[in-house]
Amino acid sequence: MPTVRLEDRALIRVTGEDAGTFLHGLVTTDISGLPQSLARPGALLTPQGKILFDFLVFRAESGFFLDTRAETANDLAKRLKLFRMRAKAEISEPEQSIVAVGWDGDSAASRDESGRVVDGRFDVAVTRSFGATAEAANAPRTLWDALRIVHGVAELGPDYPASDAFPHDVNFDQTGGVSFRKGCYVGQEVVSRMQHRGTARKRVLIASGANVLEPGVDIFAGGRVCGRLGTAAGSRALAIARLDRVKAAMDAGAAITADGVDIALTLPPGVTFGWPDATSAGEE
Repeated sequence: MPTVRLEDRALIRVTGEDAGTFLHGLVTTDISGLPQSLARPGALLTPQGKILFDFLVFRAESGFFLDTRAETANDLAKRLKLFRMRAKAEISEPEQSIVAVGWDGDSAASRDESGRVVDGRFDVAVTRSFGATAEAANAPRTLWDALRIVHGVAELGPDYPASDAFPHDVNFDQTGGVSFRKGCYVGQEVVSRMQHRGTARKRVLIASGANVLEPGVDIFAGGRVCGRLGTAAGSRALAIARLDRVKAAMDAGAAITADGVDIALTLPPGVTFGWPDATSAGEE
């Protein structure tokens, strides 16, 4: 099984008798319905409904863990403490921890094996391990990047900046990262309105190019900027782009390019959204 050590990840622990209710009322994920050994994506939003921090959250015997970006883990822990108020919850700022990810193993065994959780963003068996249980890396980081690209799994940092994307923009509604049935959380009103009105315009797509693709460059569809490339591996990359402008260019036979390279944009596997009517292209 390929195993990659993720040096850019860290863990935050949330414990105490109110840990679950505290997180449930704050982040996008349905914490009350979170089964043990399953890590679901989640986010802490701005009041305007944009992602300030993203993470994978999973339940443990001692409480909950947030697997998040190491660079901003301390900031996330401090922000959680600001929201704690009188809740009986303890938030431990990240310590030195090992995070590893592996795939192509047996999913049933992975769910039962101590020290591992299933990464719920994928429809194949992907597991994450931590600390002393994390396996030694036996594969390069590029393989992990390629796996995320194939499945359309974007992450804050390499694929989009903080306070720039709504949960729908990065397909959280497709991967269990946002609940539309639970009560209020920060930014919930904006996210719910986007869901019920169907106003999400940007989505994570998969870009394939004729040559090597570079991350962080703008995508042009019919001469207009429609999005940006994120994580890249060879001639493939993640993209976050406006569906209407991409569809209009496709229908018109216009070029779609990134840094001068011709690209094709496709929907990730298994998503429930599709290409919009091209007549809506250009609406602001």
